[in-house]
Amino acid sequence: MKTLTIRLPDVLVKRIEQESLSRRLSKSDIVRERLAAMPPAPGEHPLADILAEIDRLPAAGLKRNAARDKKRLPEIIRAHYRAAKRHYRQQRSRRPTRPV
Repeated sequence: MKTLTIRLPDVLVKRIEQESLSRRLSKSDIVRERLAAMPPAPGEHPLADILAEIDRLPAAGLKRNAARDKKRLPEIIRAHYRAAKRHYRQQRSRRPTRPV
């Protein structure tokens, strides 16, 4: 894990400290929870890759063929799902096992 130093207003620091004491967690844990609970950035939307791939498809003539794009959408979604699943399996197989 990396370290990040930030400056916060006193009011916000007090709120974090109070929550830290009441929940018996570190201030870092409180801040990490809050940041993790934030909605994903626009580029991190689950369908962002799929929509970007549709945009990369060659246009038919001067106009895009929306009907063709719509027909290909399930195929593109399945391909992305399979790729994500394959990536997840590869990541899991690369993890070293913990000694017991």
